[in-house]
Amino acid sequence: MIPRRTFIKHSGAALGALFIGNTLWTSCTKRAQEEKIGLQLFTMRDDLAANAKQTLMKIANIGYGHVETFYDYTTDKDSGKYWGLSTADLKTILEDNGLKTYSGHYQLNDFLTMGKGQDDALKQQAEIALALGQQYLVIPVPPMDLIDKLTLQDFQFMADQLNKGGEYCKSVGLKIGYHNHFWEFRSYGKDKQKGYEVLLNNTDADLVAFELDMFWAIKSGAHPLDLFQQYPKRFEMWHVKDIDKSKPEIIVGDGKDSIPSLDVLNNIKFTEVGTGTVDYKAIFKQANEAGLKHFFIEQDGIYMKNHFESIRNSFNYVKQQLIS
Repeated sequence: MIPRRTFIKHSGAALGALFIGNTLWTSCTKRAQEEKIGLQLFTMRDDLAANAKQTLMKIANIGYGHVETFYDYTTDKDSGKYWGLSTADLKTILEDNGLKTYSGHYQLNDFLTMGKGQDDALKQQAEIALALGQQYLVIPVPPMDLIDKLTLQDFQFMADQLNKGGEYCKSVGLKIGYHNHFWEFRSYGKDKQKGYEVLLNNTDADLVAFELDMFWAIKSGAHPLDLFQQYPKRFEMWHVKDIDKSKPEIIVGDGKDSIPSLDVLNNIKFTEVGTGTVDYKAIFKQANEAGLKHFFIEQDGIYMKNHFESIRNSFNYVKQQLIS
């Protein structure tokens, strides 16, 4: 688990599907329902690394209608390659399997770091997102070398950069997004302000979307329903993943915000959607208030031997209990 590279290999970084309102779900055909259920591919990173084509085929066969990509940080910077596949090859495989991709996670460390702010990676990775036919370019994490050193000034700079990035993305037909973990809910400065509040309060809703990761928000003591009420229509995407009942504890707050992130990440546990502590039925009822357009099942760590069984179980719960 841990810093973005290691985090991208071992732990966690968003459920995607076009949500058209509770009143229409029941009139959808079975396949139309399934097409709304997305998977964040980070969930299957090991399987993708072993055989991307076969893994994507199996994901489609389970019934998933679309996937959210994560950038292959192990290849040359901005190479556009995913698990050894070119962007064009990946697009073809997705199309061959009836999978769409509305959103992708990309790496913009320099763009979000004070004293740097270069937009080269933004422009290069926007081209990749466009080539895949995506609508959203999502930043999944603050610069990892700042994680345990973040300040309110860093969050204000990131908010300003998100607005700038949002203007550029809008000009090319994308929308920039921001995905949370738990760092954003730590308290900063003498006023104990949360970084997430800085980002939400200082970004233009027309330019910047938020992808709410339910696991990390709830583990940070933030209730999604409260966020929807306070910031209506800001959460256009969700990561739907569940908290294991054996580790429900809040991981931010008094006495916890100074704990090194590695220690926090080593003491969490994920589980299949519907088997943990998150009340997704209540959350999905407020999808319209949130502004939901796409959601993605995700599980940063799978403990079942068969990863496909795990994502099938989550898929079935969402299909049968949340959107039927």
